[in-house]
Formats: sequence, structure tokens, C-alpha cells
Amino acid sequence: MNIGITSTIPIEVVYAAGHTPCDLNNLFISAPDPDHFIQIAEDAGFPRTTCAWIKGIYGVMRDVDIDTIIIVSGGDCSNSIALGEILKDDGKRVIPFSYPLEPDVSEMEQAISRLAGELGVEPDKITTCKQQLDPIRVQLGKLDQLTWQKMLVTGTENQLYLVSSSDFNGNPELFSTELDNFLKKAKTRQPLKRKIRLGLAGVPPILSNLYPTLDRLDAAVVFNEVPRQFALPWAPECTLAEQYSRYTYPYQVEQRLNDIDRACRQRQLDGIIHYTQSFCFRQIENILFKRKLSIPTLTLEADQPGPIDGRTLTRIETFIEMLLN
Repeated sequence: MNIGITSTIPIEVVYAAGHTPCDLNNLFISAPDPDHFIQIAEDAGFPRTTCAWIKGIYGVMRDVDIDTIIIVSGGDCSNSIALGEILKDDGKRVIPFSYPLEPDVSEMEQAISRLAGELGVEPDKITTCKQQLDPIRVQLGKLDQLTWQKMLVTGTENQLYLVSSSDFNGNPELFSTELDNFLKKAKTRQPLKRKIRLGLAGVPPILSNLYPTLDRLDAAVVFNEVPRQFALPWAPECTLAEQYSRYTYPYQVEQRLNDIDRACRQRQLDGIIHYTQSFCFRQIENILFKRKLSIPTLTLEADQPGPIDGRTLTRIETFIEMLLN
């Protein structure tokens, strides 16, 4: 059975239960016409000022054959709670999953246990599944290293593989094979030569041509903050509860900023682009990004899926020009 997910969750539990997790964000944004799903949501009564990702997820759930969804009700978007209520009224099975308010291994164990109980899976099966997925996470860590250490992987490729690790495209074995083949080919390339090294912080951008635009401006994205967190490359060092306690996105922004600061120094970043989604509470956190980060930071905001508009392009070009000088 396919089970929709609204954000990164312990997918080891879902796979161990014999189901297939489907990241609804990826189904939405990779569709030929993502606006179609937004229109479904707005026709159902969603306000125009609702986050496009929430509307997209709702549209996907109404348009595809998925009857069960795991809603991250704590540690993600506050709109997800209302989304779950509407989907439940639509006849969908809604399973809540809540991250602890702060990283706490004991509380995380309890949250994972509750999810396992909902899906009827025993702990030993979950442990076995984790052992099967850990090597893929190690390979994703190697892909990330090839991005910032060797400059053999583009920011676009880095983001695509790391974002896909939220559900391994519904087929971990096939994903692993494709990833291994990609890494073999990447190692034969000549290193990219770019004048500017950038980090991209925040949720994956809804802008369809951001990475090609930066590439054209001689800037390489060598750090994708949230996608790297999705990949959980530290997993083999940890228990499952520890693994998801080290995942920074659900917790206070301080943990994220510490992770970004380490990346700035380790990856020798020249600047950070902080992407925020329109109508998202995380826009407020941008205040702390501006206060705490010690390198030049550009904040970008977008609402609907699509290419960069003229005003945003001008701001990006000005930012890159400033870094070049």
C-alpha cells in the first residue's frame, strides 16, 4: 500500500511494515503541471494565501490513488494539522507523527513506537530495515562530498538526489542502484570551475530554474541545507531514535543555524541564499538568519511554482556581483 507523507519521517517504519512511502511534495513539484494540484485545492476552498506546498499536497491526495497519509503534526508546518483534518473528512486515513519539541532520544523512541503501533510493525523488522537503508544514506553522504570537496556534482544533482531520499522514490533498491551508477560516472568528470561557492538554506525552493540561473552566473551551490538533512548521512553511527534526533529541521532554528555555520566554514562558502516560502511561519525565522550568520545572506521568497521573475533575478544578479567584488 502506498502511504503519503508530508515531510521527512522515519520511513524505516513504513518500509518495515510492508508499505511504500510517497513524499507528496515530490509528486506535486515534479508533475508536468503542478498548478493543477493547486487549483484542486483552491476549488475545494483553500485560501489563496495558503502555502502552495500545502495546497499542492492536498491536490495530489485528491488526484492520485493514495488513501492513507502520515501528517507531521509537530516539527513541520502548522498548516499540516488543518490539512489532516480536511483529508480525514474527505475519507482519507490520517496518521499523525510528531517530533519532540526539542531533540530528545527517549521522546523520539516513543514517537517512533507510536507510529509502529499505527502500522502494526515489530521493532526487529524496523531495525532490519534501518540496516538496509543505512548504506544508501552513506552513499548520499559521498555524493555530498563530491559536490563540495571535488566539485564533480552540480548543485542541481545534489539537490535532486538528497531530496529524493525522503522516500527513496518508493523503491530503495532501485534508488541505490541508480545512485551507485551516478557516483561512478561523476567520479570520471572534470571538476566544475565556478568563482562563487554558495549555500542554499531553507526548504527546497519552488522556483523551477534557480539552480541553472546560479550556474549561469558562475556560482555553484555546494551546500543544500535541508535536502542534506533529509538524507541523514550520519545514520549508521546512530540508533533510529538518535538518527532522527540529529535531524535539525523539526527543532528550534538554533540547531539549524549551528549546522549552517559549520557548513559555511567547512565548505568555504562565499554566501548563503535563504529561501522562504510565501505564507510560511518560517519566514519569521529569517530574522535570526540575518542576525546570526556571519557571511553575506540573500533572502528569496516565492509563492507559486514556476521560473524566477524579473525582480528576483535582479536581486540574485546583484548579490552575486557583490560577492565577486
